[in-house]
Amino acid sequence: MRRKSFEDMNCSVAQTLEVVGEWWTMLVIRDLFLRVRRFDEIQERLGISRNVLAERLDHLVEHGIVERRPYQENPVRHDYVLTSKGRDLWPIVTAMREWGDRWAAPGGPAVLVEHKTCGHTFESVPTCSHCGEVVTLHDIRAVAGPGADPARPIAPLVPNSPASPA
Repeated sequence: MRRKSFEDMNCSVAQTLEVVGEWWTMLVIRDLFLRVRRFDEIQERLGISRNVLAERLDHLVEHGIVERRPYQENPVRHDYVLTSKGRDLWPIVTAMREWGDRWAAPGGPAVLVEHKTCGHTFESVPTCSHCGEVVTLHDIRAVAGPGADPARPIAPLVPNSPASPA
């Protein structure tokens, strides 16, 4: 069953899912962050069929997330390298990994990420880009942005608290 397209939805999350929401796509991007860049290496690591991998890589190239760089001429073979648009997905991959480490890895994380400067295991912490304060869901609110549809008011963020039902 094919999922619905989010193409016409005025929502940045929906538009992101339109580009990277297919599950193999995020695993390909994860491997590209791990500097696995050759088609055969990606295919072997993921156990993905060649035609599905080719389709996913074509999609990522088409959307400017990955670029092909030839490393061999006869036959032509490419490295697949994240563009700046692709590298901007790093916080998303990091958040997914951290969520998985906490909620979906009963044996513990398969991979730890260390900060090169201090050598400690890295955990992302959302901070305000203006004042630097650590930010939680309780510290933010949603307001209409320049692309908002005036006919559809922004719903307020109401975080669940221990006292409120989920």
